[in-house]
Amino acid sequence: MKKALLLGDSIRMGYDDMVRSLLAGRAEVLYDPQDNGRFAAYTLWQANQLLRAHGPVDVVHWNNGYWDMNIESPMREPIHPIPEYQHFLRRILGLCRSGAALRYQSEWVEAYNAAALEVMRAENVPVNDLYALCREAPGLYKCADGLHLTEEGYRACARQVASCIERYL
Repeated sequence: MKKALLLGDSIRMGYDDMVRSLLAGRAEVLYDPQDNGRFAAYTLWQANQLLRAHGPVDVVHWNNGYWDMNIESPMREPIHPIPEYQHFLRRILGLCRSGAALRYQSEWVEAYNAAALEVMRAENVPVNDLYALCREAPGLYKCADGLHLTEEGYRACARQVASCIERYL
């Protein structure tokens, strides 16, 4: 049976069960019934999770936009400018076309941490580097998914966060 993947925000959540019912016996309709795809960037993450769980699909239908262009007071402009929105739409499309889920890579973490550090230094904001702490004992602090921490890892981070905050109390 062919697989159809539904992605998107609360609008998708309003029709997903009906689509599954309408296509019963003709397609396996996949979606996360509990998760709103929100912004296109979040939908990219959601697509990755669903592709990891279900493998390649035959058809993808998704909607995004309202969250990306959302303006709530006191903001004065959309959360994501159109170029950013288009960027994430292209990434969703690329992921869906490849049928492969993205994988975590430590080089990415290091590059993003360096980018964040550059901004924080320029703005004179102190940084508490939890990643450096976890790199001290990666097998000890990381779960099998390579991302989340073990209980001991969370305790070590909690001690370091509390220590950091105490300096400002």
